[in-house]
Amino acid sequence: MIEVAVTGALGKMGSTVCDAVVAAEGLSLAAVVDPAFTGGDAGRQAAHDVPMFTQMSDCLQETRVDVAVDFTTPDAVFENISTCLDADVHCVVGTTGMEARQFAQVEKLALEGDANCFLAPNFAIGAVLMMEAAKVISRYMAECEIIELHHDQKLDAPSGTALRTAEMIAESRHQEPAPAGPEGNASRGTVYKGIPIHSVRLPGLVAHQEVVFGGPGQTLTLRHDSISRESFMPGVVLAIRRVPELNGLVVGLEKIL
Repeated sequence: MIEVAVTGALGKMGSTVCDAVVAAEGLSLAAVVDPAFTGGDAGRQAAHDVPMFTQMSDCLQETRVDVAVDFTTPDAVFENISTCLDADVHCVVGTTGMEARQFAQVEKLALEGDANCFLAPNFAIGAVLMMEAAKVISRYMAECEIIELHHDQKLDAPSGTALRTAEMIAESRHQEPAPAGPEGNASRGTVYKGIPIHSVRLPGLVAHQEVVFGGPGQTLTLRHDSISRESFMPGVVLAIRRVPELNGLVVGLEKIL
């Protein structure tokens, strides 16, 4: 039985992860963590009958945890990961927005310690298949743009999925695309790895992305839509089961499918 703690448990993703862990064979929800566990808010997790903490450090001192799952915020995720890896607790991370220096430190901690860290910008299997398809297409159609659409509570933009998609395309394509346009033209989006990325944040959305490729006389569009957060749960559960077998830091759901 893998004992799991979920941090960010009061958030929409975190609460969905808690339900998925409880329902999954071979997994046990050991504890939940969220700074908002004060007053009446704590009752939202009472149905799971597990210990509730406001800090990951307190959770690890009082509860046996094999794997910690983090769906928090960019300003909290690094400390949570560091605390877990220092305590030899494996991490599954869906929070994006870490700075490059923080990412490098996580990689160092995971390599030097006895716990591994798995990080994925998107846990939906369909989204991963979209990124893999984009890699193949980019070998033949180098010109593309990414449009990513998320709910209005998402703090980082561009999304981690869009950035990861651009990285995979840049590594795969055989030729450099034409310049995206004059620098400083905000309407052309954020240009990353030579690819314009356009971010939309609106209520009513969950997580959506298009990759539009263009060539002489033709376009080709890939699109993935997460209609509900349940779309991420098979990937999260898979990562929880696989992270103890990994080595150091591993990024991307495609690495463990």
